[in-house]
Amino acid sequence: MRHILSIAAAAIVAFSFSAYADDAKPATEAKVSAPIVFFDIAGPDAAKLHGFYATVFGWGIDANNSITTPKLPGTLRQDPAEKIIYMGVPDINAALAQITAAGGKVAMPRTVIPNVTIFALFTDPAGNRMGLVEIPKS
Repeated sequence: MRHILSIAAAAIVAFSFSAYADDAKPATEAKVSAPIVFFDIAGPDAAKLHGFYATVFGWGIDANNSITTPKLPGTLRQDPAEKIIYMGVPDINAALAQITAAGGKVAMPRTVIPNVTIFALFTDPAGNRMGLVEIPKS
């Protein structure tokens, strides 16, 4: 889990959420507006993943495994295989409350990495692990 935090923090710090601030307009009280703002892909051999995604899809991947795609930033991490997409929300605690009320579970509560980002992880009712990133309110 510590490895996830360090890789996610390093990649997220390189990404400016200001581009998505306009998309994070408050929705109705019943729903949270949540654009997908980041993703990560994990596997036991990050170097193989690097070669695969750079070759097959032409993604730019730097020495820190930060991914550059035409529309969405991401990262590779060396961990058990999984994919996580991160939705941008204005209030993680409110989103986590809605998630649990709808049958999801909190996998990692709101976590602050000073001067970097604020994020959380959850699982949906099927067990898919997903992430939230707190984006600045505009």
